[in-house]
Amino acid sequence: MDTQKQGKTNRLVFLSIVGIPVTIVLAASWLWYFVARGDLDLVAILGTSNNGSLVQPPRLLDESNLAMPGGSVFADLAPQWTFLIPGGATCDEGCEQQLYLTRQIHQAMGKHLSRIRRFYVSDTPVAETLFQIPLLSDKRPAPVDFLKYLAGEQRGLTAYTVSEENHALLFAEYSVNPTTWYLVDPSGWIMMSYNSDVSYKEVIADLNFLLKNSSE
Repeated sequence: MDTQKQGKTNRLVFLSIVGIPVTIVLAASWLWYFVARGDLDLVAILGTSNNGSLVQPPRLLDESNLAMPGGSVFADLAPQWTFLIPGGATCDEGCEQQLYLTRQIHQAMGKHLSRIRRFYVSDTPVAETLFQIPLLSDKRPAPVDFLKYLAGEQRGLTAYTVSEENHALLFAEYSVNPTTWYLVDPSGWIMMSYNSDVSYKEVIADLNFLLKNSSE
């Protein structure tokens, strides 16, 4: 009798050892099936630890036909994390504040500084952008035009233009809140947006997490 009980116990242990991994695999497969179909939104269900707002679905920057020097396209650039600051026909105080803020965040990244670049993307060529600001964010007198501002205050930032149509498609959140700017992953996907509701320290916390878990 004891031998029979021991045999049954051993079989139960064996089935448990084998069954648990199989159950996990089947459950994961089931979950992935419904996520892939769009029936489940894991981000909405589980939440995220990021401080920015996820862009859903992400937008591919390479499809926007950025006007780059020499006729190159975004896909020709080396993979890199990118700050994307939208702009328009006028760079007013709010525009300058966003450029100043993103520059300061970039500089605060220390050893990760070289892993990030900054793009200003407008539907208006920078030479035609109106810039009539008496004082910069750090209270110094502003340059007389936008080109001189970029050259003197935003060294390292690259300015590009897109059509009005592509600008509207890329920056839907910006049209609602003009303090919005974006984070682009190394593959060229616009993945997260930020605005004036997110603090300097919260942005840096997101960046440190992403860079720590990224090989690029």
